[in-house]
Amino acid sequence: MATPLTPDALVRALRGEGVRTREHGDWRTHNRNHMGPWGPVHGVMLHHTAGRDSLALCRRGMPDLPGPLCIGLITKDGTLHLVGYGRTNHAGSGSTAVLDAVRTAKSLPSRPGPDAVDGNARFYGFEIENLGTGHDPYPAAQLDTVERLSAALCRAHGWTGASVIAHKEWTRRKIDPSFSMPVMRGRVARRLGSAPSGGGSGGGSGGRTYEPFPGAPFFAVGRRSALCTAVGRRLVAEGCGRYEVGPGPVWSEADRASYAAWQYKLGYRGAAADGIPGRASWDRLRVPRS
Repeated sequence: MATPLTPDALVRALRGEGVRTREHGDWRTHNRNHMGPWGPVHGVMLHHTAGRDSLALCRRGMPDLPGPLCIGLITKDGTLHLVGYGRTNHAGSGSTAVLDAVRTAKSLPSRPGPDAVDGNARFYGFEIENLGTGHDPYPAAQLDTVERLSAALCRAHGWTGASVIAHKEWTRRKIDPSFSMPVMRGRVARRLGSAPSGGGSGGGSGGRTYEPFPGAPFFAVGRRSALCTAVGRRLVAEGCGRYEVGPGPVWSEADRASYAAWQYKLGYRGAAADGIPGRASWDRLRVPRS
């Protein structure tokens, strides 16, 4: 159970997990919150569109089901299109037993129970562009984005892969998405529990291990952790320290300025050098695990 992320925190979490995003119009305030509260949230729900060229539909909805129909649409090329944020018309009613299982990170029931709980209020919802016929492939780039965005939200909230469910697991009325959810949950769990491929986080070199990426939302100004000191020391060692005093155990504006200098050193520019750690820059910093 968690308070939903702010739109800015969502974008940071997605960026930190390497998700390629595209923002559409007023997505940050486009929602159905006037129909009831959104949150506390318990997990991520995945859907397929059962059609192609679904961006406008996901944003605007239909006469009998107003949009937005999801927070984001994952197209075949692996782009996550952000179309709304807040309560969206994606889940409908579903099983109390399923919600209880997600809350407690336990195995889902073999079949959903009766529709009794409003899922629109309790899940982040994402649509995946696919006909859902069993013959329309999900390209690797598309599934990679599904994995990454799911992991981004789980990491931000401290959830496990068990917090990622399918619409077909929520209610007996639906069959989406048309891929194996145990396989996808396994992918998310591995991403949450191990170093990213090609990265140093959590991996080793000459017997040394490195701190895993804790997620962009971890680095809020005022956060107190020994990890903040370790990051600052690495930034100083890389010639990026912007401290008058420190670094210390509280993440500060000086830490953000130092991390922005590190991002700039790596070639990031503009908004990409905002001083908020993302997975790619974190992996290259290689903060030693104490």
